[in-house]
Amino acid sequence: MKNEQDKGREQESIKEANIELEEYKRLAEERFDKLKYLQADFDNYRKKFDKEKESIIRLANENLIQELIVILDDFESSIRLTENDKNKEGSLLMKKKFFDLLQKHGLKEIESLGKKFDPNFHDVLCKELSEHDDDVVIEEIQKGYTLCSKVIRPTKVKISKKDNSQDLKGNELK
Repeated sequence: MKNEQDKGREQESIKEANIELEEYKRLAEERFDKLKYLQADFDNYRKKFDKEKESIIRLANENLIQELIVILDDFESSIRLTENDKNKEGSLLMKKKFFDLLQKHGLKEIESLGKKFDPNFHDVLCKELSEHDDDVVIEEIQKGYTLCSKVIRPTKVKISKKDNSQDLKGNELK
């Protein structure tokens, strides 16, 4: 009889151990899932932090480059006013080196002459009667720039207004 009682107790303790083992497995899986979620949350946090850091650096560069653009304007004014060819050549070289440095950081000039007016890239300062089609840029008053595809200073332009009082051959219309 004792044997049967011992066997019954053993089987009962094995069942309890199996139940306890299953509970521990479930608990381990639950904690492992939580760990995976925490890891994913941390990865998302790190990516978000990196994007914010890049954004801060880009914004800092943008502010600095906007201030340096004024120096490019000064170079252009200086070159226009310089009469001595050697001085003009030296100023052109310095302007080119300075602009090349800014280009390495993503600065580009907005090409405007002869192109259709685009309010995303141009500020119109005046219109002038012209043989060109309406709203074509006929003069750049101040250069505009983009930094990494973002307009940081629009080009100030003069655009054309078609002279409708003449036909295509230049004859006056009545």
